[in-house]
Amino acid sequence: MREFLGILEGEFNVIKIEDEISTKYEVAKVLRDRPKDVIIFENIKESDMKIISGICNTREKIARGISVTVPQITKKIMEATGNPIKVEKIESVKNSYITQKEPDLSQIPVPTYYRKDGGAYITAGVVIAKDPETGIRNASIHRMLVNSKNRLGIRIVPRNLYTYYKKAEEMDKTLEVAIAIGMHPATLLATTTSVPITTDELEVANNFHNGNMKLIECETVDLEVPEAEIIMEGKLLPHVREPEGPFVDLTDTYDVIRNEPIIEIDKIHYKENPYYHAIMPAGFEHRLLQGLPQEPRIYNAVLNTVPTVQNVVLTEGGCCWLHAAVSIKKQTQGDGKNVIMAALAAHPSLKHAIVVDEDIDIFNPEDLEYAIATRVKGDEDIMIVPGARGSSLDPCATPDGTTTKVGVDATKPLDKKEKFERVSFSE
Repeated sequence: MREFLGILEGEFNVIKIEDEISTKYEVAKVLRDRPKDVIIFENIKESDMKIISGICNTREKIARGISVTVPQITKKIMEATGNPIKVEKIESVKNSYITQKEPDLSQIPVPTYYRKDGGAYITAGVVIAKDPETGIRNASIHRMLVNSKNRLGIRIVPRNLYTYYKKAEEMDKTLEVAIAIGMHPATLLATTTSVPITTDELEVANNFHNGNMKLIECETVDLEVPEAEIIMEGKLLPHVREPEGPFVDLTDTYDVIRNEPIIEIDKIHYKENPYYHAIMPAGFEHRLLQGLPQEPRIYNAVLNTVPTVQNVVLTEGGCCWLHAAVSIKKQTQGDGKNVIMAALAAHPSLKHAIVVDEDIDIFNPEDLEYAIATRVKGDEDIMIVPGARGSSLDPCATPDGTTTKVGVDATKPLDKKEKFERVSFSE
C-alpha cells in the first residue's frame, strides 16, 4: 500500500490530520465531512498506529490502482478474473514484520463509527482461508466486530468462506484464517470480485499486479496472505456463535443483530509505523468495493442479449448495488427493454435499471437525468415488475427481499434519431 500512497499524494487530494483524534466517533465524523478525499490520521488517541481511509473511494483512484481509465475498469476486471496468475514470490512474515508478544486488538486503532454500533468494527479486513477438503484458497472482505483482545465476531454470508467454515464445522475442526489489513487497492479490489469457488482471488490480484505480487507466509497457520500493513493469524471456532451488530450497511441503514461465528486471534504482525485502513460504512469506498465488481456480471449478461453493449455502471447514488445504468449502441427498437430484463436477471439485488445510448455518459448523473428527461415517454418506456426478489439491503423490501423492480428505456427511437441528436456533441 505504501507505494500506492506515494501515487495518491502526487495525484489526488490527501489530507493529513495532526490533531489528536479518538477512534470513538471522531474518526467517523471527519470521514463523513470529506467523503471523497484520502484522509490520514497522524495522531490517534488510543493507539500509536496511524489510520488511513479513502484509498478506494473514487473510481479514478481504483482505475489508477489497476492502471486503466475509469471506463476501462469493467473490462479489466473481466480480463483479470478470466486469467488468474499464480503467485510465485513468497516471503516469511518474520522477514519484515513486528509481532506482538500476545495478541491484543486494543492496540489497533479500530474505529467505532456510530453510536448504535455493536462496537468497534474492522471494515477493511480481508480474510484468507483454505477449503479444508480441497485446499483451494479464498480471500474475501468481511466486517468484524472487536469482542475482546483476541476475539472477533465476523459476519459471513453464504459464499465461499461460509462454505469452507461449514465443512470444517461438520468435521468438528477449527478453520485456520489470516486477516490482512492495509493493502494495495488492486489487491483489495481482487478480493471483492465474483469468481467461481475454484478460482483463487489472490491470483486475480496477481493479474492486476502484472505477475509481480508478493505473498507473506504466516507463522502459525498454513496460509499465505497479501503484503499488508497488519496481518493477523487465527481460527474460526466451530459451533460457536455470539451476537454481531448493529452495523451500518451499504444503504446507510442499520443491519440487524445476528448470532455469528467467532475468530480467535493467535498472532498479530505489523509493519514498522503501520497504517490501519478504515473503510467508512456506507461511504463511497464501501459502495465501490462491494458493487463495482458486480458490473462485469451485468455486462456479460447484456452482451449475450445485445452484443453492442458499451459499458455498465452501478451508480454511487444507488449505493453501487440497487441502480444500474447500461450504455448500448441501439440496433433494433426492442433492444432497450431486452437489456433491462438481462440486467435485472444478472444482478438479482438490482432494483432500478436505465438503458441509454452511447452519447450519454453513464458515469455522469446529470447526463443520465438528461436522457430520462428527453428520451423517456412514461407509458411506453418504463417497465414495472412487482413482486420480484431483490435485495435485503433495500429498506423498501420485505424481510425476504421481495420488492418492485423498474426498468427505464431512455434510448432514442430509431425512426426519429435526428430529432434527438445533441447539437453540442455534433458541432
